[in-house]
Amino acid sequence: MATAGEILRRNLTESFDLSGDSQMGSGELHVLAVDDSHVDRKVIERLLKISSCKVTAVDSGTRALEYLGLDGEKSSVGFDNMKVNLIITDYSMPGMTGYELLKKIKESSAFREVPVVIMSSENILTRIDRCLEEGAEEYIVKPVKLSDVNRLKNFMLAGERKETEEKKIHKRTFSVDYNASSSPSSLPQLSQPFACNLASSQLPPLSPSSSLPRCSSKRPRLHTMD
Repeated sequence: MATAGEILRRNLTESFDLSGDSQMGSGELHVLAVDDSHVDRKVIERLLKISSCKVTAVDSGTRALEYLGLDGEKSSVGFDNMKVNLIITDYSMPGMTGYELLKKIKESSAFREVPVVIMSSENILTRIDRCLEEGAEEYIVKPVKLSDVNRLKNFMLAGERKETEEKKIHKRTFSVDYNASSSPSSLPQLSQPFACNLASSQLPPLSPSSSLPRCSSKRPRLHTMD
């Protein structure tokens, strides 16, 4: 039986297919927007799409956790095929505030590195400090403007470039380590007498009539005719 998180992810994916967003480039930045206000949710969704970002919009912190698979339900739907580059959430929401959602995300080993931005119509200094101390990337006072979204997009692009460069460095390091470990110079070298004795021990015994000398580390003696 499908869980609530599975149904939510499937419905959101189908809505993207209907709107044609799924046909955009695979390198497109993906933002999860969370706001209980329908109007504010549509505004942020519109601004993000103008900036060529893919948007998944949900109306509560609980729905956001379901989408991310952090609601405690085991899901057969893989999340890796829908990477999230940024989570932007309203602060004041019923049930679960944006601050509580922020804490849940930062406690997750899978999503703690995903930047979280808090939106609010109230410019309260203690609230701003608390969110930033908990790990929020930024605190934006509503109404959100296109300049805010463009700034966030530049931040996401910088994060993508950094991640790509780190993967390249890791790949090069692994390649160098592997080549060094498999090079002939790293293999143990046998001493000449030991190698010679080893080779002679692997050969069949020679007959008395054979003219091939045995391998030996000693100098052969000279025999004279009487």
